[in-house]
Amino acid sequence: MAKSSSSKNENRVRIIGGRWRGRKIAFPDGEGLRPTGDRIRETLFNWLMPVLPEARCLDLFAGSGALGFEALSRGAAHCVMLERNSYAARSLQATRQLLGADAISQVVAADALSWLQAATGCFDVVFIDPPFADAQLSPAVFVEQLQQRALLSDDPWIYVEQPANIPLSPPQGFMTYRQQRAGLVQYGLWRRAENIL
Repeated sequence: MAKSSSSKNENRVRIIGGRWRGRKIAFPDGEGLRPTGDRIRETLFNWLMPVLPEARCLDLFAGSGALGFEALSRGAAHCVMLERNSYAARSLQATRQLLGADAISQVVAADALSWLQAATGCFDVVFIDPPFADAQLSPAVFVEQLQQRALLSDDPWIYVEQPANIPLSPPQGFMTYRQQRAGLVQYGLWRRAENIL
């Protein structure tokens, strides 16, 4: 990813619930770096409230860390955060140290598709919020990869966020469990069809 001279500038996003409620986390400028807004996060984590305690989470496009650190703040057991932008990955490392979250989080400076080729583990909650400008990064393709690599638990909850003009189309075997729109953003939760019906 191309870096501009402004890549080192710091922005801040607020954790809105849980043990770190009100804490602000810093993140640098970066192409495609777009933290999920407070309103969307509030809705999302209300949806996830019953399943977050002790959940194992994966954030494929961590960016600012807003989703991963929010999940940990609200009781998730562990979160792996992937970020290919080196400035943002370093910022995520600094945040996990600042919050004392070293034991419950892992930051990986890597491209999500490349990481999935050799990944191990089992995840209950997965956040898929790719840069909107990159149309190649289809959430459904990532879910298929996670399935093929046996990285999903028996009842995974998959959060997806996309531009509102692109339909949220879950892959075969999954259904949309919740879905909403906020301005130019469409977001929702996918679950295995067998766990909804």
